[in-house]
Amino acid sequence: QVQLVESGGGLVQAGGSLRLSCAASGLTLSSYAMGWFRQAPGKEREFVATISWGGGSTYYVYSVKGRFTISRDNAKNTVYLQMNSLKPEDTAVYYCAAKVKYSTRWRANESDYWGQGTQVTVSS
Repeated sequence: QVQLVESGGGLVQAGGSLRLSCAASGLTLSSYAMGWFRQAPGKEREFVATISWGGGSTYYVYSVKGRFTISRDNAKNTVYLQMNSLKPEDTAVYYCAAKVKYSTRWRANESDYWGQGTQVTVSS
């Protein structure tokens, strides 16, 4: 059974940092492109970042470029999202996702697996 379990969310002041982790089990992480999405109240789930199977390619939504960094450790079956210079508009539930094919255009309905999400709240 495939499981993606996010952790690391919380409450932080604007300008602060958080590091999210996504621990995968039941799959061979190196066979999947991994991504992070987020969903704010009343809004659709939004793509944030993706990383290719070996970590050589990454892509970010424009609003987080230069502030967020996605990385992966296939030996630990874990994907990370380092979030710096956080803004109140980054407040959302953040979800980890996996799919076989890497692409820079990743719609939510293309995901093969999802985590349960972790709340990130940025206060002003």
